[in-house]
Amino acid sequence: MKNNVSRRSVLGKITAAVAGVLAAPVAKAAKTVTEKVLVTTEAPKNYDPSKHRWAMAIDASRCIGCGFCAEACKKENHVPEGPYFRTWVERYIITKPAPDSGAARGETLVDCPNGGMHGYPEPSVPKEEIQHSFFVPKLCNLCKHSPCTQVCPVGATFDAPDGAVLIDPKYCIGCGFCIQACPYGCRFLSPVTKTAEKCTLCYHRITRGLKPACVEVCPTQARIFGDMKNPVPDDPLQKFYQNNLLVSLKPHLGTEPRMLYAGIDKEVR
Repeated sequence: MKNNVSRRSVLGKITAAVAGVLAAPVAKAAKTVTEKVLVTTEAPKNYDPSKHRWAMAIDASRCIGCGFCAEACKKENHVPEGPYFRTWVERYIITKPAPDSGAARGETLVDCPNGGMHGYPEPSVPKEEIQHSFFVPKLCNLCKHSPCTQVCPVGATFDAPDGAVLIDPKYCIGCGFCIQACPYGCRFLSPVTKTAEKCTLCYHRITRGLKPACVEVCPTQARIFGDMKNPVPDDPLQKFYQNNLLVSLKPHLGTEPRMLYAGIDKEVR
C-alpha cells in the first residue's frame, strides 16, 4: 500500500538527485552496475536469472479476505509496523442502483483497514442494499514497462531478467521518485532504512525453489505462482492462464503488467 510522499519533500530532493546523476561518479557507477544486474539481491550465488521467468496471478473469486497473505509478508520481509505493506487486500462493495435510475449498479465502496490483516468492519450500508462484494489482493504489478524504473535517477530499481522488479537498497537514495511514479501505489519509503520498498515476490525464497510467503499461506489458493520457463507437470499457473479470462489493472497506461487477475469487476483499479 502506498505511503504518501509529499510533493514538497520530493521537490526538495530534485536538485540534489539530479546533480548526483549528472556530476557524481558514484551515482554514475551505481547506474552502470545495476543496469548490468550485478546487484545486491538475496539470491544464492549459483542462481541464474536468465533461466527463469517468474509470474503470479490472482483469482479474486477465491479470496476470502482473511489477510493471512499481508501478515505473512510483513513477517517474512521485515516490513515496518504501521501503514506499510508490500501486499494488502482491498474490499469492494457494489451497492444496488437507486430505483428507477436505469443504472446497472450503484456506488462502489472500497476499504482496506490495516492492509486487511485483521478483518473488516461491518459494511457502512445495509446488507439488503449490497449488490455484490469481493476482495482483491494487491501487490507489485510486475510491469513490463515499469514507470518506477524509468524515473529512478541512479538505477537502484530495475527489471531483472527473470521477471522480478527489484530495488537495490545500496544504491537507493530515498528520493521517492519511484513511489510517485508507480500508478498502483505499490511502493513506500521505509521509515527504518529511508529507502524505497515494494514486493519482490519474496526473491530470497523463489530463487531457492520456495513459494512467496503470501502464496504459501493462502488457504484458498487465490494466489497462483510459477516459473513460466520451467513449468512443472500439471502446472497450476499455466492451467489458470488457459482456463480463465484474465485482465490487468489500468491497461490504458501502457505499463503492460504481468500481474494478471481473474474474477474482478471493472471498478477495480
